[in-house]
Amino acid sequence: MLADDSGIEVAALGQGPGVVTARWAEGRHVEKLLAALDGEVDRSARYVCALVALSPERDEVCATGVLEGTIALAPAGDGGFGFDPVFVPRGETLTVAELGDTWKAEHSHRARAARALSDVV
Repeated sequence: MLADDSGIEVAALGQGPGVVTARWAEGRHVEKLLAALDGEVDRSARYVCALVALSPERDEVCATGVLEGTIALAPAGDGGFGFDPVFVPRGETLTVAELGDTWKAEHSHRARAARALSDVV
């Protein structure tokens, strides 16, 4: 069995919304985040994913993946979902939505958590 919980932590929001990201965003991820950051100088953020694997014997293995970045001033790109149109990963100039699914499959917080989990299983 495998379980995942992911969220975004934004410096200007006191590292929130964190684990309550989906409820906080209310399906309006980009619009709500951009409104919350209006006028903010520090737009640093990070995606965080926690994975937990449970073996048939009920042994628990946990791993975390993080993708650091910043929040753009306006959305760009058609790929991804959630905050991807405004999340610019550290070292990149494009949003995750612009970078595309192939990039995301290798570099996202979920991909990093999956690799970390596979390293300990």
